[in-house]
Formats: sequence, structure tokens, C-alpha cells
Amino acid sequence: MTLWTSTDAATATQGTSTADWQANGVSIDTRTLQPGDLFVALKDARDGHDFVAAALAKGAAAALVTYIPEGVPPGAPLLIVPDVLKALEDLATFARARTKARVIGVTGSVGKTSTKEMLRAVLSGQGRTHAAEASYNNHWGVPLTLARMPRDTDFAVIEIGMNHPGEIAPLARLSRLDVALITTIAPAHLEAFNDLNGIAAEKASIFQGLEPGGTAIVPLDPPTAPLLLAEAQRHAARILTFGTRADTNYHLAQVTVGNAATIVRATRQGTPTLYKVMSPGKHFAANGLAVLAVADALGLDPAIAATDLGRWSPPQGRGTRERIALDPVENLSFDLIDDAFNSNPASLAAALDVLIAANPQDQVGRISGGRRIAVLGDMLELGPTETDLHLAIARHPGLSQITTIHCVGPRMAALWQALPRRQQGLWCATAPELAAQARGLVDAGDVVLVKGSKGIKVSLVVDALRKLGQGASQ
Repeated sequence: MTLWTSTDAATATQGTSTADWQANGVSIDTRTLQPGDLFVALKDARDGHDFVAAALAKGAAAALVTYIPEGVPPGAPLLIVPDVLKALEDLATFARARTKARVIGVTGSVGKTSTKEMLRAVLSGQGRTHAAEASYNNHWGVPLTLARMPRDTDFAVIEIGMNHPGEIAPLARLSRLDVALITTIAPAHLEAFNDLNGIAAEKASIFQGLEPGGTAIVPLDPPTAPLLLAEAQRHAARILTFGTRADTNYHLAQVTVGNAATIVRATRQGTPTLYKVMSPGKHFAANGLAVLAVADALGLDPAIAATDLGRWSPPQGRGTRERIALDPVENLSFDLIDDAFNSNPASLAAALDVLIAANPQDQVGRISGGRRIAVLGDMLELGPTETDLHLAIARHPGLSQITTIHCVGPRMAALWQALPRRQQGLWCATAPELAAQARGLVDAGDVVLVKGSKGIKVSLVVDALRKLGQGASQ
């Protein structure tokens, strides 16, 4: 299906097309570009203009550029504009205007991507749904997601993130939201903000992007909830609240965390409801409740929404649980919880709760008792209190039930030194050092959590553990 014609793209950007063309998609990366995509030559770590010739050779329908790069043949299909990023935003504006889709924006300190994927699963059962790939939630990811939106979309889910003040509101306004959801507020990106109130104010600016008649969905559990509510009241026609407090519209009453799923009892606008998420974790229960609030705000069938939510499981690196077979013949295996994509105090606490609730298998490995093992990498961008925030992990309720804790990175050294000797595993300055010792970290019957900020690369430890056997998702 044609997504962009040269005529529409030129109209949207006020650019000049060198030829007639039609594009089926939009790409910013030649490694993932598909034939028929419009290649957008953004400048980031590298200048996208350096890859235009390669993109066209790979089958790109056209390239969005500010000049004709070297190596591009005469007459090649190009859309020439003064500024490529501005032109991508113009494509986003045009795509948003030409669709009747109802657009949902998601932000928060924790759980943005998981909630976005839950929404994709729930909304797809009741209409054509478009959502951001991966974590495309920044100044180029949001316009790229919008520019990729088909005209006949029914629902669109836009993840909106930030690293510094002033980033969320422009992206929310660009998206023109019908529903805006904040998952929660927690310590994250504290390098750029003075305190939680600063983070909450930035997250609450998503409500500035609400269309007339729009709905704000607000968590009441964070201590910054009054600030969130005040901003919602300024911009939203309707406010729905969720959380564990009894005065919420969507009340999380009881959460039962099992090895493979989470069962939740809640009330939706006073009506009792039961739902599940196919992954352990109380934080998934709360995000799921917010998703059901979105479904109600959109007037969707609540029973279908709850059923489709029950089929969702987290994407890789976001709490995926796998069984790794060490010896398929002897049926010897260990469980791996891959939560290595990102980490901050709130998401780490949630991941530790999942590990603590897990049930290792006894009498199956070299060590008679199955163990709970944590591999914890540095939490990044926490600012001047980062040492205290890492030390605070030692006081996490139930931490004593974790047999061994391995630590990666200079910041996690503070936690490692604070642990009781019986829990101290290895401390390594870098993830490759620990990954090289993967074979000695686990035994059959163990449950292993790997958690850390993306920049510390504990995903390398996940990869090394997977290579010990043949993984099969539970």
C-alpha cells in the first residue's frame, strides 16, 4: 500500500521532488531499509547523506535530503528540503492530519514501552493499530512514527520520552493526542532535573498535546500525583485515575504474581474485573490497568480488551522470561529473566520483586537447592545522588531471599560492598568481564535476573547465558 507519493510529500514539506515516486514506508537506517521505503537522511552520529547512494541501491523509493550527495546518479528520486528533521516533522503533521485515527500518547518514568506494547495488543483486536517500533520516543522517533502512520489507521500509540526539560510538550502537540497516559513518576534522568517534581512537571506536559475533548489518564500512587492532576485539569476534558488508592477510578485491589503470569483483581469505574498478564510482575499489573482505562476512554469492548491483554507478554529485554536448557536429555535447565534494556530505582525494585517471587527448582543441579540469582548493572543518569540510590537497593524488602547478587559497573560497586558476604557474587567493572564467566554463574534449577541500564551493556551477559543452551520462551 502506498504511504507517500512524491506529490503529497512535496506538499507536506514544501520541498522539491526530482522525480515522481511512491513509497510504502519510511526509513532512517539503511541496515533495516526495505525496498520501496523513503529514506530520510538525518544527521546524528553520522550524516545520513553519506548513505543515500546505498539506500537507493538497496531499493529505496526516494531519499529526503538537503542536497544531492556524492555518488547519487543523475535523475535519482530525491525530495530536497532546507532541513531534513524539520521536513520529517512536516511529514508527521501531514500524516496526522489526513487520518481519522484516535491517537494515544504514553509517557512515564518506567513502563512506557511495555505499556505501549500492551496497548498495541489490546487495540489491534478492535481496529487497525499503528504503534512506534522499539523505543522510538525522542525528537526524531516520534515524528518518524507519525510519518509511518497509514491513512486508514484506527488507533495510533505514540511513546514519548525525554532526557531534558522541554522535550515532551512539543512532541505531544505534534501528535495531537486524544488520550494521554502517564505510567508513573520515579527517579530517572535526575542528572537533568533537580528532583521528582521536576520530572513530574515534564511528564505532565504531555497533557498539553491533548485535542479538545481529550482524556488524561493519571497515576495516583506517586507522591507527585497532585502536580500531575493539576496539569491534567488545565488541558483535559476528562480525567481517569488509576492505582492502589481506594479513591481511584481504576483501583488495583489484589495482585497475585506467579512464575509465568500475573493475575489481577481490580475495579473499573466501580465494576469488579479480573484480568491477567502473561508475565510475572506487579508493575505489569498496574500498567495493564492503565491500558484498560485507555480502552474504556476510547469506548472499546471491555471484555475483548481484557482478553487481549491476557495474551500480552513483554518484548525482549523488558522482563521476558525464558527457560534455558542446559541438558535437554536430562531435562536440566534454568530460568532467565531478561530485563536488561533499562534500569532505574523503580524498575529495578519491580524486577527484584519478580525474582523474589520466583520459585527455583531444588534437587536438579550440582547445587542441591535452586537459587535466585541477580546480575545487576549500573543505573545511569541519576545525578549527584546516584551512590545513595545504588546503596538503597541493599534495603529492598525481601532482598535476603536472593541467594547471590553479581554486580557490574563502578556505581554498583557501592551496592556490592554493602551486601552481606553470603550474597556477594562477582563484581566486574564491565559487562564483557562478567559475560566471560557465564558458565560458572548458573546451575540447573536456578532463576536468574539480569537488569541494568542500556549503556552498561548487561545484555551481553544475557546473550552469554542464552548460549549455554537452547532457550525456549515460556
